[in-house]
Amino acid sequence: MNLAEYIDGQRDQHLAELCDFLRIPSVSAKSEHKADIERGARWVAGNLRAAGFNNVEIIPTGLHPLVYAESLEAPGKPTILFYGHYDVQPAEPLHLWTSPAFEPTVRNGNLFGRGTADDKGQVHIHLKAFESLQKMDGQLPINVKVLIEGEEEVGSVSLWDYVQKHKEKLKADALVVSDTSMLGKGVPSITYGLRGLNYYQMELTGPERDLHSGVYGGA
Repeated sequence: MNLAEYIDGQRDQHLAELCDFLRIPSVSAKSEHKADIERGARWVAGNLRAAGFNNVEIIPTGLHPLVYAESLEAPGKPTILFYGHYDVQPAEPLHLWTSPAFEPTVRNGNLFGRGTADDKGQVHIHLKAFESLQKMDGQLPINVKVLIEGEEEVGSVSLWDYVQKHKEKLKADALVVSDTSMLGKGVPSITYGLRGLNYYQMELTGPERDLHSGVYGGA
């Protein structure tokens, strides 16, 4: 049995595990989901251990936990750092959902549920890839570090602080971000850059009385 055949044989099991992940309402923007966020972190950590990672940490932060794991058993080979997030956006407005947001549902061959495409589905794909390689070959062909956060949907504040303090620990030859999309079904895509965010505070001073827009202004 080769790797592709093994993965095909695990399809139903992998889908069931993804659905378990999607049922966790790990909404980072709402304090009432704090326990669900922690469940999400534990789920990721457990699946990293199942994938063969021995060094797995759930790292407390000022807000939501980070999950870190590493497998450094390929001397002389490159080290790849994988990043993703287990938190999701709120499901509101609920009336726009055809099926419940946190009850994954398959319709016409597509899986629907909050986090399916951002970002639990992508994280799960990498976790199952690691696990499948370990099961078939006994080890990963490269050195791997994994960092999965729970604050991507609210600004990644804790991630930024952690990265600044642990640059050596996170040092790698390349970074793979598990949080992008494909151009279409059957069209794998490599996204090599994303737009960032800029925040501004502006103070505007205007006239004390109404002015004719055809004469004044122009900004």
